[in-house]
Amino acid sequence: MAHLLGGEALHLEYPTKVVFDSVSLGVNEGDRIGIVGRNGDGKSSLLGMLAGIREPDGGRVTVRGGVTVGVLDQQDTLDDDDTIGHAVVGDRAEHEWAGDARTRDVIAGLLGDLPWDARLGGLSGGQRRRVALARLLSGDWDVLFLDEPTNHLDVEAITWLAGHLKKRWAPNAGGLLVVTHDRWFLDEVCNTTWEVHDRIVEPFEGGYAAYILQRVERDRQAASIEQRRQNLARTELAWLRRGAPARTSKPKFRIDAANELIADVPEIRDKVALQSLAVARLGKDVVDLLDAGVTYGDHTVLRDVEWRIAPGERTGILGVNGAGKSTLLSLITGTLEPTTGRVKRGKTVKVATLTQRLDELEQHMDDPVRVVIAGLRTTYSFGSGSKAQELTPGQLLERLGFSSAQLSTPVKDLSGGQKRRLQLLLILLDQPNVLILDEPTNDLDTDMLAAMEDLLDSWSGTLIVVSHDRYFLERVTDQQFAILDARLRHLPGGVDEYLRLRAIQDAEPSRSTTTEAVASPGLQGADLRAAQKEASATERKIEKLQAQIDRAKAALADHDQADYVGLGKEMQRISEWESERDELEMRWFELTEAIG
Repeated sequence: MAHLLGGEALHLEYPTKVVFDSVSLGVNEGDRIGIVGRNGDGKSSLLGMLAGIREPDGGRVTVRGGVTVGVLDQQDTLDDDDTIGHAVVGDRAEHEWAGDARTRDVIAGLLGDLPWDARLGGLSGGQRRRVALARLLSGDWDVLFLDEPTNHLDVEAITWLAGHLKKRWAPNAGGLLVVTHDRWFLDEVCNTTWEVHDRIVEPFEGGYAAYILQRVERDRQAASIEQRRQNLARTELAWLRRGAPARTSKPKFRIDAANELIADVPEIRDKVALQSLAVARLGKDVVDLLDAGVTYGDHTVLRDVEWRIAPGERTGILGVNGAGKSTLLSLITGTLEPTTGRVKRGKTVKVATLTQRLDELEQHMDDPVRVVIAGLRTTYSFGSGSKAQELTPGQLLERLGFSSAQLSTPVKDLSGGQKRRLQLLLILLDQPNVLILDEPTNDLDTDMLAAMEDLLDSWSGTLIVVSHDRYFLERVTDQQFAILDARLRHLPGGVDEYLRLRAIQDAEPSRSTTTEAVASPGLQGADLRAAQKEASATERKIEKLQAQIDRAKAALADHDQADYVGLGKEMQRISEWESERDELEMRWFELTEAIG
């Protein structure tokens, strides 16, 4: 493959730290490279040197003659007085850019919901990010550098971007380098992974899943690599192989080798044990939203929400910005009362929220980390049965990536990711039994995300997650819901089903997504009547099964909590009913789509 650009013996250092020491690497036609590593190890610096916007302290970067380079960094350089249209296409005549299929695709994929003549000064941070990305993608580049391109993007925009980049940077068609902590995006887009660590850049073949496999193999052979990191990587690999069917169907790495590596790795979560402990802590009542709705003036944000949150439930919430996710969370926490219907909370419920703000840290900004945790409980219990553990706050901090030296650092001097992890620790040490995570992945690198997920695997409460990070959402939750047309809807098919429903909603905005109508019915006559009859019967079965599940969950609170065998059997039975319900719902979706 033709060489596009490269770096020779690159050296970079700060007054107190050498970042890179004699690093040499290259980018060829068809390379789609994902750059990963811990925060502060130099990922963005590497991107900047190769893109020509940062000078190395030693070595040189060479670019093949005629190669054009486009860069998206993390700085917002847009002019507040400019309009969306001018920022994206500049002074090009309308017939010129409107006749360009690529530009039309970019505008439709990223800016379809924004007014073309809107001032940039009136846009949110996420909207401005989409404008900057659209401006870059509308250009003609041989090599594209993207630094955290998925920041502030929702699940739909991230999915569109992945598809666009794969199509545009196909084999033998330019080069792509991307720094991101979005592991789904890395796995979906990249065919090579560079890990930045210990002053070097180590290449791996394939996307994120292949990188994890190769890293585990490397760590097994290197005795100097810390055991904790090995275990985290193996847990991550177990998830990739067992927990995400959509990924395991793709032969991105040697499956036999992967299976051998995780042969003795247990399931990610012991669901029966965790749910038993959750029932013991919470009883049968957590939070019930009963025909709840919220209206602001003439605007209905939520309507007819019927959701009985169960002990130990792990649920992800999806929805576009403004759909009502924050309103739903406020109903659960009790900071907002419904306009219609009611919300019922169990007497033992203790809700905590990891918000996008850092409220828990505000009063501690001048205190060293060790002082902040000194006044908290001396030990923290999590897990159950043989996996139950007692950890000190210091041990928890270590699991979340803090070094002993950082315990003396004032909170105000911590990085964004470190503050985020300390915030989570303070919340967990308060021992809530319902935990809400609102965009928890901000400022965290892939290793720290894996550490957070590992910690949550042993947390025995009810977990509700709102996140645009598809990998994290699928990793820590067992089911997903979406807010569509102001209603809460269960998604047996997960994120893929949500994207399909949103595509239908966008294509037919005047039609309700509950009907999933198509332009022309695929069935007619006797076939149509048979499908309608089966759909009605299936809907009745779903309602009956759901009522059965609700009764069984309520009965768990009255079960002898010491009878783990009996509890396990009951939970297994409930799990089988839930699987049957999900299959019926999928069949109902297929039928309604065919009926039209």
